[in-house]
Amino acid sequence: MTTLNLSTDVLVVGGGPAATWAAIAARDRGADVVLIDKGYCGTSGATAPSGTGVWYVSPDPEARAAAKASREKLGGNLADHDWMDRVLDQTYANMARLSTEGRYPFPLDDAGREVRTGVQGPEYMRRMRAWIQRRGVTILDHSPALELLVDADGRVSGAAGRQRQEGRDYRITAATTVLATGGCAFLSRALGTNVDTGDGALMAAEVGAEFSGMEFGNAYGIVPKGATITKTAYYQYASFYHADGREIDGAGSTKGRSVIAQTLLHEKVYAQLDRADDVVAAQMRRGQPNFFLQFDRRGIDPFTQRFEIDLLAEGTVRGTGGINLVDDRCWTGVDGLYAAGDAATRERICGGFTGGGSHNAAWAMSSGVFAGTGAADDALSAGRPDADRLSGAGRVGLGHSDALTPADVVRAAQDELVPFEKNFLRSGDRLTAALSGLEDVWSQLTASDFGASDVGGRLRAREAAAITAVGRLIYTSALARTESRGMSKRDDFPSIDPAQHSHLLSSGLSDVAVRAAPVLPTASRDPWAGADQVVA
Repeated sequence: MTTLNLSTDVLVVGGGPAATWAAIAARDRGADVVLIDKGYCGTSGATAPSGTGVWYVSPDPEARAAAKASREKLGGNLADHDWMDRVLDQTYANMARLSTEGRYPFPLDDAGREVRTGVQGPEYMRRMRAWIQRRGVTILDHSPALELLVDADGRVSGAAGRQRQEGRDYRITAATTVLATGGCAFLSRALGTNVDTGDGALMAAEVGAEFSGMEFGNAYGIVPKGATITKTAYYQYASFYHADGREIDGAGSTKGRSVIAQTLLHEKVYAQLDRADDVVAAQMRRGQPNFFLQFDRRGIDPFTQRFEIDLLAEGTVRGTGGINLVDDRCWTGVDGLYAAGDAATRERICGGFTGGGSHNAAWAMSSGVFAGTGAADDALSAGRPDADRLSGAGRVGLGHSDALTPADVVRAAQDELVPFEKNFLRSGDRLTAALSGLEDVWSQLTASDFGASDVGGRLRAREAAAITAVGRLIYTSALARTESRGMSKRDDFPSIDPAQHSHLLSSGLSDVAVRAAPVLPTASRDPWAGADQVVA
């Protein structure tokens, strides 16, 4: 079958909230938009199967100040107040649009006012898909991007990939491209994350983009043993127990997760949601019904009965590291390339600590708007590229040899990235050993014609290469931060070092380099013209 060739102003890669909001924003500026999703836009990704809170705060100075302060110390004081202000403003505006233009049915309080502090993922993403369709966005479902396209000067000018259900390759040329591909959870099976394999990170690295905060890509969610639903916020109402019924001192869902991890190295750990009263329990069931399905099916009442738990890797999906943003339009510093959502660094609003669901949801919709707006303005100014002058930028995983299979690579990478005793309970010797293992895997990939001759294998090979590449960025950055800040806790450097109050920027494929960048005070920033304006 012949290759599908399309041309557009803005190409959005991804299909979750960041991608759909980017598409809306680009259409607001008058740009033509094509959105390509690895899965089915509206049902795939971490948001679609779950409910989530949203960092939605009324524009009251005291309320906003409290919201910004809530995680600042947890994040190692790496967040930026200007970015937090912009995200809070944009989220407030977006939630109003979601109600009216997006037709989202927010619940009402006793006074008849909409409660906009959360969304139900399945309904939210169904409405977002319908909204971008009404706005004239072209959607290609089940169409993973395999590589970016670049012109002779290195400007990103679209992407090439495969329409899996149509059985044909595609090549989309675009004046600008937004990567909203999600983070990387290492195929750990965390709910909704099996499409989040770091594809956007690999593509960004191949065209020279930098990454920020990758050392904070070590998020682990609490789950019932053998389950996949990582709604760790609910465990703030839990007590944690040894098998003999004794409570574990210091264990907790936020500040005591390392205690849980240390205990799990030697024995089973149990939890019970015994700190929730009847009112809270009812609210929890209404807010996250799928969280309780796993208990109902097992005949467990989590409020009155203890259940065994585990820690499940969520990587950069819940962690804060990602593609670095060099201005307030979410530009990556590479001509023609923008990033949003979990694919981009979330240090701007969370610093070095996970934003959980609420901050992540606000970041996805707000950064999507910033990136879509910036990409559209850039595209309409630059004009569409000449398709005949573009080449693929992919550098690894696109070969034809099956001597080393994608499954082999994924297993080897997971062996270094998924165990919490390596990636969460960190020390220099364990990090060095894990990085060495990933470097061995990477050497095998790059020394061979790694890839696959069959269609499905091509995607799996790129996923395997992406997971390995992301892992190398995470561990190289973690070794460079010789202190304990935010989520990156080092047994061998247990304190915060004031001299290391900086962002760590990483880059490279064959060799990963890390450099420190200062955390600029708010007054010294030179924001993009108009960045203080909410994009309606």
